[in-house]
Amino acid sequence: QVQLVESGGGLVQPGESLRLSCAASGITFRLYDMNWYRQVPGKQRELVAKITSGAGTNYADSVKGRFTISRDNTKNTVYLQMGSLKPEDTATYYCAASLRGLLPAHWGQGTQVTVSS
Repeated sequence: QVQLVESGGGLVQPGESLRLSCAASGITFRLYDMNWYRQVPGKQRELVAKITSGAGTNYADSVKGRFTISRDNTKNTVYLQMGSLKPEDTATYYCAASLRGLLPAHWGQGTQVTVSS
């Protein structure tokens, strides 16, 4: 059974940092590209960051220079380090696993990030 379990969300003030984690089980983690998406109610889910099986990275323009995605294949875990957080980063953040060139096949349950003073 595949499980992706996110953690690390919470309430922070603008300008602060937060690190999200996503622990995977039931998949051969090293073969998957790992993605972080986010969604605000009433809006489309947005791809925030991707790290490929080869550790290449891509970011949405809105988070470039502020967020860093990384992975630890020994721990089957992907991270999203978020810095200089803004209120517009408020969303539910989802971890997703995909094979190269395909849409995500597996999703986590999401973790809420709220940026507010």
